[in-house]
Amino acid sequence: MNMPPGIKWIDSWELAPVQPGARLDEVHVWRTVLTKTASEVESLSRLLAADEQRRAESFHFDRDRSHYIVARGILRNILGLYVRQPPDSLRFSYTPFGKPDLHDAGSFETLRFNLSHAGAVVLYAVTRDREVGIDVEYVRADMDCEEIAEHFFSQREVETLRALPPDLQSRAFFNCWTRKEAYIKARGEGLSLPLDEFDVSLSPGEPAALLSASDPQEVARWSLRELTLAPDYVAALACEGSDWRLRCWEYR
Repeated sequence: MNMPPGIKWIDSWELAPVQPGARLDEVHVWRTVLTKTASEVESLSRLLAADEQRRAESFHFDRDRSHYIVARGILRNILGLYVRQPPDSLRFSYTPFGKPDLHDAGSFETLRFNLSHAGAVVLYAVTRDREVGIDVEYVRADMDCEEIAEHFFSQREVETLRALPPDLQSRAFFNCWTRKEAYIKARGEGLSLPLDEFDVSLSPGEPAALLSASDPQEVARWSLRELTLAPDYVAALACEGSDWRLRCWEYR
């Protein structure tokens, strides 16, 4: 794997099978890095559709352009493995809030997926017949976590954050943020769903969970999982139901 300087995975993930299959009882999370060679970026760029090419060209900085191309190109490669189609032949449709779906997927119309990238890391979640959302964030020590939390988190979450020892508050803030983002991405509603209208767990060491929502049935509908990546990254997965097992794969 082309690993950038400074990233050291905390744990080992499985190597993905050559021909993965989307199962009703599994959720697959793939991870890789966005830092690729110029030739790899060029190769991935050739997989993108015209609208993706235009989006790539809209980025002002080369680094951002490259990361977008890599993230979208690898998404196509991964989905192509599931649907047994060339990655450059895939076409996407989008919800009103921008969540992608496969267009004219035929027998694979129940395939669900989501992606997130931050820093040099990109994650992909793939499953079947259940909505899924994923989020990864790079932990920045210079952020005023408490001020941001007061603007976006629920009162319960702010109080929990404040009660933690100062050395745990940064990690707790990003636990909360990624879990909230993963949940709203799984719902496909973007920020039309206010972040302070539901509660998630956030204390380091506490299992990821949706604790409460305006609709009480939501708590039973969704499962949240913390994903362990690298010392400076926090990530979370949200998926419908609880009758599934998580498999974590390295992209190769």
